[in-house]
Amino acid sequence: MSQPPQVPVTDVLDRLAQGAVLIDVREPNETSVGHAPQAYLNPMQQFDLAAVPADTPLLVICRSGARSNNVAQALMERGFDASNVAGGMLAWFAAGLPVVDASGQPGFILE
Repeated sequence: MSQPPQVPVTDVLDRLAQGAVLIDVREPNETSVGHAPQAYLNPMQQFDLAAVPADTPLLVICRSGARSNNVAQALMERGFDASNVAGGMLAWFAAGLPVVDASGQPGFILE
């Protein structure tokens, strides 16, 4: 099967405005200190497939893009419209896009 499409972080907000869903597959210790405010958190190690909307374009993100690429690939193999966010949250943060912690305050990305 082909690799999932790679979406640059600069395109994510437009895709979300068009109805896509952003899924962050990092672990709770990573997302608690910083995640995209629009992200639905669904850690890779305990991924809940039942919670994923079947009829919506999915954008999958992690720290650097490796884990999310694997999850997006698995979702595609199950018939989902899934894409990987290229560069992950490191690229997101570097692009100046919003990052919040678990309390909604400005967050950061673990290096």
